[in-house]
Amino acid sequence: MVKNEVYEQWVKSLQERTEVVERKGSEVIIKRLPDTDSVGELDPRVYEINAEAAKAMAGAEFPDPSQMDMVSFALKMREFMGWKNFDVTTTEIRTEARMIPGTDVEIPVRIYTPAAVAGRQVPAMIFFHGGGFMGGTLDVVENPCKVIAERAEAVVVSVDYRLAPEHAYPAGLTDCFDVVKWVYANAESIGVNREQIAVSGDSAGGNLATVCAMKDRDQGTNMIKYQALIYPTTNMAGTTTDDFAWTIDQYTINNHQELIMGGLMGMGGSTKMLEHVYVQGNEHVEHPYLSPLLAEDLSGMPEALVISAEFDYLRLENEAYARKLERAGVKTSCMQYSGMDHAFMDKMGQYPQAEDCMNEIAKGMKRVFAS
Repeated sequence: MVKNEVYEQWVKSLQERTEVVERKGSEVIIKRLPDTDSVGELDPRVYEINAEAAKAMAGAEFPDPSQMDMVSFALKMREFMGWKNFDVTTTEIRTEARMIPGTDVEIPVRIYTPAAVAGRQVPAMIFFHGGGFMGGTLDVVENPCKVIAERAEAVVVSVDYRLAPEHAYPAGLTDCFDVVKWVYANAESIGVNREQIAVSGDSAGGNLATVCAMKDRDQGTNMIKYQALIYPTTNMAGTTTDDFAWTIDQYTINNHQELIMGGLMGMGGSTKMLEHVYVQGNEHVEHPYLSPLLAEDLSGMPEALVISAEFDYLRLENEAYARKLERAGVKTSCMQYSGMDHAFMDKMGQYPQAEDCMNEIAKGMKRVFAS
């Protein structure tokens, strides 16, 4: 674990080294690198880890997608997902594993409750892990969830939804929305104020979070009051819109070009695989419950925080989604972490940005649910 006095200073610097820029008529909060004024390059910690990973992969046996069917490749990719990270909380966070009833199956969840809020009715954050709808675990997101619980003084419910390809769309989404309904119905028993429920998730989990908010709006149940989306996938179809088109010239790359381009192109090439493995023909990929950026109407959605990484293939659609929410009258903040790439949240205790990201989500919850 690299958490030490220097790391603590980096976390503090991220709160101070911010600027607001305008992109296509909307504001984006930029979190600059905590310890350098360099622009257009990877954060030093990201560069070190990515360079080491590239070196290791050069001598490793990595699956060749051209030699495997998409389903087999997806199952193999699970082995490479996630990252060892560290607990940066400083207070007791009680953890409970439960099975809760769902529409089709019992759903495993972990409930994180700060000991300091025992006996109170506090806000809840329901968290959906990332992993391309086909991977990811509760273990990978445990430490980020504990940070949200501690800093927001909230109960966090982390959901182990069913994964593709074994369980195609909408199985995972059904599980996620079932947990939202369960938390709302059983709020008192888990120390939650049912009028203060938020959802969050990273990557595929961010998609599931905002789609749960959309289903909640569409069904008129009004359970979700806040959504914090961490580099969510919002345009699985890859469709160009009046406000969105992916082009490399929208990225400023002054250094580390090979590593940055490798990450961008790798993500960009996964769209068809996700459609094949996750959707499996059960719905048109442009449906709003798969590609929320393509929804005709986003009005009535809960307040949103959309978090992106500078060198993430999804950054441009993240910004477009934030703008579309804003145009629909939804109070929305868009925040970008400089020098970061996709999945930076997984590096809790190594990247100060991972901790700062959870701090920002907690701050948003405390503000929205201030009594």
